[in-house]
Amino acid sequence: MRFADATTMRVGGEADRWIDASTRDEAVEAYTALITDDEPHVLLGGGSNTVASDEPFKGTVLRMRTSGIAVLPAAARRERPAGDEEPDDASIVIRVEAGESWDALVERTVAEGWAGIEALSGIPGSVGAAPIQNIGAYGQEVGACLVGIDLLDADTLEVRHVPASQLRLGYRDSALKRGDLQGLVLSVDLRLRRSADALSQPVAYGQLAQALGIDLGRRVPLDAVRESVLALRSSKGMVLSDDLDSVSAGSFFTNPIVSGRFAAQLPEDAPRWSTAPEATATIVPLDADTHIPVREPVESRVKLSAAWLIERAGIGKGYALPHSQAAISSKHTLAITNRGGATGEQVADLARFVQTRVESELGVHLVPEPVLVGLEV
Repeated sequence: MRFADATTMRVGGEADRWIDASTRDEAVEAYTALITDDEPHVLLGGGSNTVASDEPFKGTVLRMRTSGIAVLPAAARRERPAGDEEPDDASIVIRVEAGESWDALVERTVAEGWAGIEALSGIPGSVGAAPIQNIGAYGQEVGACLVGIDLLDADTLEVRHVPASQLRLGYRDSALKRGDLQGLVLSVDLRLRRSADALSQPVAYGQLAQALGIDLGRRVPLDAVRESVLALRSSKGMVLSDDLDSVSAGSFFTNPIVSGRFAAQLPEDAPRWSTAPEATATIVPLDADTHIPVREPVESRVKLSAAWLIERAGIGKGYALPHSQAAISSKHTLAITNRGGATGEQVADLARFVQTRVESELGVHLVPEPVLVGLEV
């Protein structure tokens, strides 16, 4: 089988071996053998965030096809999610097997009246990939409701529960993505809010609030949020369909985070959002004789729009390099699409061109979001 047949980008060559794990036991057995034998391998879920070279992959692809969604006992509510929300009687914790479709999960939670991930509708891929990327969209991130994961640890080859606090989640980032923590995600625990009125979490994204015709911070029916998000994503080619603008790996670059000082030098019309600087609070009793060191002020951090940067660098929607079937989406500058017959190398060539132009014109280095197999960007 080729990566082109198993990924939404539809590029990539063959692998020596493919293993589909449909149960947790099969996944544990297969992954344990791969690690024990020190065999080159790629872990694959829905294939929506992977771009592979057309050169043969000399190793094994392990695809997670596990399924199952269970509501955990009330005792599980004591563990806090990464969002640090206080557990209450209105919340439930669900355990979702890694091979489940992410969007099918969101659809299920909306139908059940469980709030927390409704704005993450339409994101392709599997549940197991969600905490690795700390997926997010339209004002929500999975980290805000992530309680923890069951992980088959690559070092010990034992299954252990890893609380969300130990995953060191960041913007589209985690200890798993950085390689600080290695293993196979078997299941994901999420804390969601349930209520009889089936209302969403407060809407926290301006474009979504505008589409719903409400003010920021309002709650609306869950299905209204899902429908609006799907419509917005579809208008940008970010919902899987036969449309060539949807043959992609989604957003190819993350929105860069820069210093406030650097952001101030950009044109005034550059979209930007303040982000919380990383800092550790120090709490000292009033009667304690403790020396508190003087610290330098923490510089503000600002998130920029990668799409705006790309367009500002002169790369517009639909742009393609000569003789290439890889192109910038005609609907959304942040996506690289396969216009039919593209190769993994053509996708990487275009991505590197975008990086070079943005860096030379604006001084910002764009970081690719997908997992690259046999390619460098």
